[in-house]
Amino acid sequence: MSGPAAALLPPASPRARRAAPSQPGAVTAERGKLQDSIVEYYEAEIFAGRLPVGTRMPAEAEIARLFAVSTRTIRDAMQVLETKGLIQRRHGECAVVVRDDVGGFLDSLALTVKQLCSSDARYFVELMDVRRIVELDVVERLASSGGVAGAEVMRALQGMEAAARAGDAAGFARCDVDFHVALVRSVPNKILHILYDNLYGLISDVIQVSARVPRKSLDDAYEEHAGIYRLIQAGDGQAARSAIAQHIEASAGYVQIAIAARAQEPSGAGKDAPRARAEEA
Repeated sequence: MSGPAAALLPPASPRARRAAPSQPGAVTAERGKLQDSIVEYYEAEIFAGRLPVGTRMPAEAEIARLFAVSTRTIRDAMQVLETKGLIQRRHGECAVVVRDDVGGFLDSLALTVKQLCSSDARYFVELMDVRRIVELDVVERLASSGGVAGAEVMRALQGMEAAARAGDAAGFARCDVDFHVALVRSVPNKILHILYDNLYGLISDVIQVSARVPRKSLDDAYEEHAGIYRLIQAGDGQAARSAIAQHIEASAGYVQIAIAARAQEPSGAGKDAPRARAEEA
């Protein structure tokens, strides 16, 4: 077997020892809890760099022996780790660690969300709620910390203004996404940046879907975004929070209208309406 021998050893740290079912008596616990403990143990090892990318994991039977659990429990735990994008399994071979950083983990999280949205368009509405939770706090924090937003926010606004003058709806939608992501990136929180960067494609899909519902002109839409930016610069956190809340609430309504409209089409065409409409743009 190739790869660091550390992959074989459960007790790498006190925290890991507490989390992992490395004692024989642990087999009396519920299988689901054992599975979760094993997943948590290997996640900690991978993110800490003790199991770097390329490390070959032990065989499932050997891991089961080390943790004193059934091979079925180990198989389920490995499936979870693979779903999270941390390991890769091949038939007849031991699993290999393929990611060891937070960015990679969040990338697999975004893929999971994307799959949910593809299977059921209603998840797009839930994504709008995630945006509401995050962006309301973001604009309030930016306003209360001196009203300073990153240069990317202004560039996005300038792009929106130019697209509005040119009547370029697709270009406007792209800059619209850039504006919201740039606001989030203006907050000094790298984990939040990684999360929103990974959700960028999904946010773009949502905005393009909502843009297909007849509503205000591009000029009015630009002024709405510019107004949010001015409130941030003025340091009026409550007003900025209220303005972006109204903006996202309206967009969520447009997404629901688009979903409902596609659901009325024949042959079940509405099942993944937002995905299809966004790809047509």
